Amino acid sequence: MMQIHVEHDPSPMKLDVIGVYDWPIWDKEVSRFPWKYDQKETCYILEGEAIVTPDGGEPVKITENDLVSFPAGLSCTWEILSPVRKHYNFG
Repeated sequence: MMQIHVEHDPSPMKLDVIGVYDWPIWDKEVSRFPWKYDQKETCYILEGEAIVTPDGGEPVKITENDLVSFPAGLSCTWEILSPVRKHYNFG
């Protein structure tokens, strides 16, 4: 089973070392949609709240200040509960 990894409130030093603030930004309104990750994605949630449910897996709640990793090949459904704004990086 592919796992979504969530790190709550990572240190500012860690975010700086991995270059989060240089990554592009993605915004999405309240919605629900299927998604498949063709490659690994790491993202840092700036604002908002969502539940991401892997196909056949348990829902994972992500919120502001979470550093989240999605493995390549993961199919899931995003349910955005409040508008999400995040930095993201593929690979």
